[in-house]
Amino acid sequence: MNETDAVRALAALGQPTRLSALRLLAQTGGGGMAAGEIAAALGVPASTLSHHLGLLEGAGLVESLRDQRHIFYRVAASGTRGLLAFLINDLLHGQSELAGAEVRRSASARWDRPRQRPRGTRTR
Repeated sequence: MNETDAVRALAALGQPTRLSALRLLAQTGGGGMAAGEIAAALGVPASTLSHHLGLLEGAGLVESLRDQRHIFYRVAASGTRGLLAFLINDLLHGQSELAGAEVRRSASARWDRPRQRPRGTRTR
């Protein structure tokens, strides 16, 4: 991925609805979702979502497949890998272990934190 493509991809991700759509598609795995399902899940009008998905597709982060009257979207693995590779190579000068350590530390802090019960509640 070159700098122009990276800027386009980062600009596409710099909007809450588009970031939420990409996150939702990533959670569904490779199967993707129909545009109407994405709109319903995000609470966004279909016409608005169509615009956002078009920008994500233009940035190479999602891909679409038409099945008769429905359009299905999924994360474009090559585009997202390309963006990540660009960021690691350009910003971290190829030191991917720095990105790995940060990701592990962030994930660990988020998921390994013990859950606390609200005060005044009892365990069963």
